[in-house]
Amino acid sequence: MEKLLYIHIPFCDSKCNYCAFNSYTNLNHLKKDYFYAIEKQFLNDIKKYNIKKFETIFIGGGTPSTMPISFYEKLFKLIEPYIKNIKEITIESNPNASYEWLKEIKNLGVNRISFGVQSFNDKKLKFLNRNHSSSQAIKTIENAKKANFKNINLDLIYATALDNKNLLENDLKIAFSLPINHISAYSLMIEENTKWEKDYSKRKEDEELEIWFIEEIKKRFNQYEISNFGKPCIHNLGYWKHKEYLGIGAGAVGFIKNFRYYTQNNVYEYIKNPIKYEYEYLNNNDLKKEKVFLGLRSIIGFDENILNNEEKKRVDILIKDKKLIRKKEKIYSYDFLIADALSAYILE
Repeated sequence: MEKLLYIHIPFCDSKCNYCAFNSYTNLNHLKKDYFYAIEKQFLNDIKKYNIKKFETIFIGGGTPSTMPISFYEKLFKLIEPYIKNIKEITIESNPNASYEWLKEIKNLGVNRISFGVQSFNDKKLKFLNRNHSSSQAIKTIENAKKANFKNINLDLIYATALDNKNLLENDLKIAFSLPINHISAYSLMIEENTKWEKDYSKRKEDEELEIWFIEEIKKRFNQYEISNFGKPCIHNLGYWKHKEYLGIGAGAVGFIKNFRYYTQNNVYEYIKNPIKYEYEYLNNNDLKKEKVFLGLRSIIGFDENILNNEEKKRVDILIKDKKLIRKKEKIYSYDFLIADALSAYILE
């Protein structure tokens, strides 16, 4: 079976106040060494899991656009034998990447690009500690179109302390004026190991505003997962279908059969030994929980036959309450935003 490939780039130009990802602004001197570590891990994992071909690739971060084209030329040479007739290659980018970089990355075979815009309000961008302006974001997305990208995503963040209807309405107005076919909308989370850790004043608790924002996006783009709207990202759908994937790079995660594996977060340690992993075994109950949870937060749904009789009875109750729908032995949620609560009730 074809697998998915995720490649992690841990380098960034600046660290956002809310960011809990494995990313660093002070390790740029390691970029060259990082390629050789990725190469070693990739060749090891390909052989270990007998992989012949990938269905999709996602290059995430960090900020993949901080890496020069020469890095990606070497990377694509490395993965070339495994990507013939590949369905989708996505790369994440800062919304201040140059036109030349966009054009060259497209020529290497990347056919989907995702911009971490977050907002078109300059005051909000400063608040989030983003290192681009609204006008730069607009120009970069237009340049991506000029570089022949047909699948363009932009990320937006909502539920920040600065948000109100006018600000969010303006963000959407500008977003929908641009040549995009996908929006990822994320509610601000206050997480550990971030500059805003435990500072809940940075988040606005306004459920009505959040629901309004999601409904406004849905007027233009179909919602296919709790945070995603528009033309579906095939790679992400693969995660929600519980497909197997390799995770390459510092802090990457892979999933094969009934275990998840984790590479080393520390970039220095990863470069020293990129084939040192931690493993998490998933029993049948763990796998069932994930299938239900991921299925209900997206258009994927889940196969009812994985449930026991008690769980099936709880599904029947939720169907009567018009929270779930059954189609050909598959169960789907009407409202992805309450997927966590529905999963917890079914599997209690």
